[in-house]
Amino acid sequence: MATAHQTQKLDNIFLLLFCIFSPLPIMSNSFFTCKDMGPVVPTTPLIIFLERLQETALSTFGERNFDPKLYVDLSLNFNLSTTEKAFNGLPRNENGTVSIKDLEEFLAMYFQDAGKDLVYYDPPDFLPEPDGFLPKVKNPEVKAWALEVHSLWKNLSRKLSDEVRKQPELHTMLPLRAPVIVPGSRFREVYYWDSYWTIRGLLASKMYDTAKAIVTNLLSLVNIYGYAPNGSRVYYTNRSQPPLLSAMVYEIYNRTGDVELAKKALPELLKEHRFWNSEVHKVTIQDAQGRNHTLSRYYAMWNKPRPESATIDKKSASKFSKISDKQQFYRELASAAESGWDFSTRWMRNSSEFTTLATTSVVPVDLNVFILKMELGIAFLAKETGDESIAESFLEASQARKRAINSVFWNEKMGQWLDYWLITGTTCQVSQTWNACNQNQNVFASNFSPLWIDLLNSDTDLVESVMRSLQSSGLICAAGIATSLTNSGQQWDFPNGWAPLQHIIVEGLARSGSQEARSLAEDIAARWIRTNYVGYKKTGAMHEKYNVEKCGEFGGGGEYVPQTGFGWSNGVVLTFLEEFGWPQDQRIDC
Repeated sequence: MATAHQTQKLDNIFLLLFCIFSPLPIMSNSFFTCKDMGPVVPTTPLIIFLERLQETALSTFGERNFDPKLYVDLSLNFNLSTTEKAFNGLPRNENGTVSIKDLEEFLAMYFQDAGKDLVYYDPPDFLPEPDGFLPKVKNPEVKAWALEVHSLWKNLSRKLSDEVRKQPELHTMLPLRAPVIVPGSRFREVYYWDSYWTIRGLLASKMYDTAKAIVTNLLSLVNIYGYAPNGSRVYYTNRSQPPLLSAMVYEIYNRTGDVELAKKALPELLKEHRFWNSEVHKVTIQDAQGRNHTLSRYYAMWNKPRPESATIDKKSASKFSKISDKQQFYRELASAAESGWDFSTRWMRNSSEFTTLATTSVVPVDLNVFILKMELGIAFLAKETGDESIAESFLEASQARKRAINSVFWNEKMGQWLDYWLITGTTCQVSQTWNACNQNQNVFASNFSPLWIDLLNSDTDLVESVMRSLQSSGLICAAGIATSLTNSGQQWDFPNGWAPLQHIIVEGLARSGSQEARSLAEDIAARWIRTNYVGYKKTGAMHEKYNVEKCGEFGGGGEYVPQTGFGWSNGVVLTFLEEFGWPQDQRIDC
């Protein structure tokens, strides 16, 4: 029988060979994983019923144009027991299906249309042309379009309906206190990380009260849950999203000097910081010098199909025979949704096989950048509100995270910060020794996200090295920065470009001390503005994502049809135009 030492030696040899012959350290769902014992947020009887309705609707109406999210967004006209009794009494064929006529009549009688739980709201701080709006935009054609984009805030503005306040048990909408801005189309509720870029656009539009209202809602959700849920629906409370709440408060404070908002926000921001540094999110990695570094990962509190995509998730999980494997896959799906990058080869051990999603085994560069930004934001807000002790503590935390980011993620040869793959996953003790081969050497836009942080972009030599890496990476295309170099059919992969990623990289380059980097930032911003403009003129809409290979073309892929609206695209365009302007004689067409 082999000794423990011999077994470990064989394991090390196996790992070494794996590093040599594989781009990633793990290529199978069974290697080095632990039994999934993580937390699961309880679901509600309403969600359980609406998932049954969703399954029935799919078998009745078929897959063509079917959107599972629609059915978990419906509001009940009667109480759940009455609705469920009527549903159970529907005539069924021998195979258990319900006829189209019967189901349509049932839906019309027992439900309100999806989206009725939020009603249109006319924001009082909206002006058709705000005083001092985008002073750097000199081209009249671009200025006129920017005002049209600005006017979209009215279209996307909502408030909670009185019915939700009176009978919250009939709705999946969370009871928000203040008015909101929704992304648009099928996204009929507030989304957490989207709200940061919406707020940046609202600030450019001088809509300070609307921006504060968004933050007020998110703070109230953190107060209730200890974190900001992915979105403002009951079924989103099993996970969060990239934590940008402190960055939202910081940006509003910088524009308005609202000390009361800063004071009100601080306790909730401390709660959120604890959530992202809790045991399931926390990872300890020991570097070559024996120093321990603490970082964070995504880890959803869920091991079932996502209610808003349950029929899709079950179909994907049908490849697994064991219940435990299905549960682990469902957690990986929900954790990828928590990342905002749903879905991407970034989270897959095998880029050609979707079921190898292993999000919880990735320590992501950008998540830790967002938490570093949170720590710096808390330190700043604490100092501004007179709490020197918290300010000092979080400055120390930010310095430790900066060291961790550079020790674990930085790759000198590539001139990028690379995601780190854990050898173990799920809830086993995540404490391990750094190994160069565990860095994911595939190129993603997130590899450049540390540029966003002043602590990291203040080194001009480093910025110019990273800038050259970005220029030669293949990510910069005709119409902006691609999300990855892999054309997988997933929406957070090539050739899709997303507004948040453009903004993070462009703002980081622009704020660095390098004039060359600022010039590159301006060039990328112009490409992005141009594709949004041409796309708007062709379709009459702003889009969720764009095809960066083709100017004016919106993106595709993923589990739902491309959406219009669109909160963060509007916000980033207005932010870019505020920062860089548009010269009188510069062309705006492709």
